[in-house]
Amino acid sequence: MAGNSTGKWVKRAASTGGGSTYRGQMPVNWYASLVLICLVGLFLVAYSRYELVHPQVVASGPPTTQQVWYAAEGVDVCGKIEPDLPAGPSGSKDGFTTDGSGVITIAPKNSSQSGGNATLGAFVSEYKKLGLSTTSLHYPGGPTMSNGAACPKGTPDAGKKGFLTVENWSSFDVKKGVPVSGSPLDLKFSNGQMIEMAFLPVTKAVPKPPALAITKLLQDESGSGTTTPTSGSGTTTPTSTPTSGSGTATPTSTPTSGSGTTTPTSGAKPS
Repeated sequence: MAGNSTGKWVKRAASTGGGSTYRGQMPVNWYASLVLICLVGLFLVAYSRYELVHPQVVASGPPTTQQVWYAAEGVDVCGKIEPDLPAGPSGSKDGFTTDGSGVITIAPKNSSQSGGNATLGAFVSEYKKLGLSTTSLHYPGGPTMSNGAACPKGTPDAGKKGFLTVENWSSFDVKKGVPVSGSPLDLKFSNGQMIEMAFLPVTKAVPKPPALAITKLLQDESGSGTTTPTSGSGTTTPTSTPTSGSGTATPTSTPTSGSGTTTPTSGAKPS
């Protein structure tokens, strides 16, 4: 009798799927674990992507807060060579400035501006009049030119579609510039480099910065006083040693063979 009752109870439970109470319970912990695993996975993928696109910047290394570097810059919008960027206001905390000569002075004030942080983007962020991104260029007082836009009337390339290109010459001696890949804002400064920010049709070559800017760059480099030639450096500054009691050096005169007179050297006593 008891066995029959038990069998009937088991059949009834099986037919109802374990009872309404059991069916109403959800495996919360199991679903929560799945959600957590998915969230962690998405976070790791996003973080890896961020690290790839934004590599860690090293603040150590040159240029240091004790160094001053110089770089020539130029802007070409649709074949029109724009004037040198106007001098911008500079404060005691600005590490990247220009005096309107077409040369950027790179003088880091702290670790946030030194080493790998010394970039073209750092200059743009301090020089508010200039606009530069991965796809657009804005020269002070002019329109913002974005990739694919037609060059405005009055420019040599009027009506043609232009695209942003930032070209870099690592030094004055380099003949061919290298287009910056990726974001131009990440371009790291180097001493003596030349940078041209251009918005041009794809068929046109990017020119170097203006000649006057390059000349100023060379002058700033040679007169920066950051490098003192040592003995054997190959650069010799000629000196003039005055004779005793005189303000200038009197060159000696060597008599020619057979001359009847002899001119004494400076400082020699006549016989």
